[in-house]
Amino acid sequence: MNEPSKRPDSAERHGAIDISDFVYAATGERVRRLTMPDGSHWFPAVDVCKRLGHTNSRKALSDHVPEEHREMLETVTGSYGLSIPAGRSWRRDLQLIDLQGLILLVNACTKPACAPFKQWVAEVIETVQREGSYTLEEAEVQPVEPGAPIAYAMPEQVAEAIVKLEAHNLQIDQELAAAQRESLALQREMLATQRATLAAQEAVAQAMGRIADRLDSLALDRPAPGGTLSVTLTTESVLADWRQRLSVTEDVWTVAVVIAPVLVEKGELREPLESIASRTGLSVRRVNECLRMLRKHACIRSRGGAEDGAPVYVLNQG
Repeated sequence: MNEPSKRPDSAERHGAIDISDFVYAATGERVRRLTMPDGSHWFPAVDVCKRLGHTNSRKALSDHVPEEHREMLETVTGSYGLSIPAGRSWRRDLQLIDLQGLILLVNACTKPACAPFKQWVAEVIETVQREGSYTLEEAEVQPVEPGAPIAYAMPEQVAEAIVKLEAHNLQIDQELAAAQRESLALQREMLATQRATLAAQEAVAQAMGRIADRLDSLALDRPAPGGTLSVTLTTESVLADWRQRLSVTEDVWTVAVVIAPVLVEKGELREPLESIASRTGLSVRRVNECLRMLRKHACIRSRGGAEDGAPVYVLNQG
C-alpha cells in the first residue's frame, strides 16, 4: 500500500490507521504488541495464532510466514538496545512476527471475523493493480497542532468490521452479565432454602425434645435389672389400680394385699401356693383361683415357674 504523498515521514511514524484498530479489524481480537522506536510493530506469534484459531502455531508460521518476518524477542529488543519487557509471559525465546507476518496469517485464516479485513486487502491489491496506487481518504476533521500528521479516514470495510466486533462483544458482555445475575439469584434462593431447612430441623428437634420430656413425665419406670421397681410404684398405688380394674371378692382382695408388697419390693412373686395359703388362711385351691382372677383382669401375669416348682408372677404394666 502506498502512503499518501503529503508529510510521508510523519504519516509513516504515526501510522495512517491506528495500529490497535488495524489489528483488531484483522484478527477480531485485541493482541499484545511491541512498537519499536522506528515505528515497526511486533506481535507474539502464539497470541496471533491462538486468536486466529491456528491450533499448531509452529506449523502455521512455517506454512505462511517467511523467516524474515519472524524473530525472537531477545533479538528484536537487542537490536534497538532495549530491555525485555517485564512479566513472565515475555520470555527471551518468545517468537515474534511483524505486521506483514500477521497479515499473512490472517489471509490464511478461515475465521469469519477476518473476512471483512481480507476483502479490504483484496480491494487494495485490485486498486493498486488497476490504478497504480491506493490512497486513503483524508478525515473530515484534521488536527490543529502545528506539525501534526494528516488524519486519514478509516476504510469503510475496516470500520464496519470494528463496529460488528464491538456489537458482538457487547452482546457477549450482556449475556455474561445476565448469566451472572441468574447465578447470583440462584445462589440466594439456595441459601434461603438452606436457612429454611435448618430452621425447620431446629423446630422439629425442639418439638421432639418436648415430646420426649412429656413422655418421660408420664411413663412409669420399668423394673430395674436387680428386680426392684422404681420408687414411683408403691403398694398403695398398685392396690388402687387393681381395685379400679375389677370388683374383687373378699378372698381375692386378701390374696392381693399379701402379694402386692412382694411384687413392688422384689419385682416378682416366687412364693409357693401353700405359703400364700398359710398367710391368708385360705385353701391352696382358693389361692390358685384368686391368682387366676388377678391374671384374667391383667393385674399380674405369669412368667413360668421357679426351680422348686412354685409359679412366678410379675406385675402387668402394659
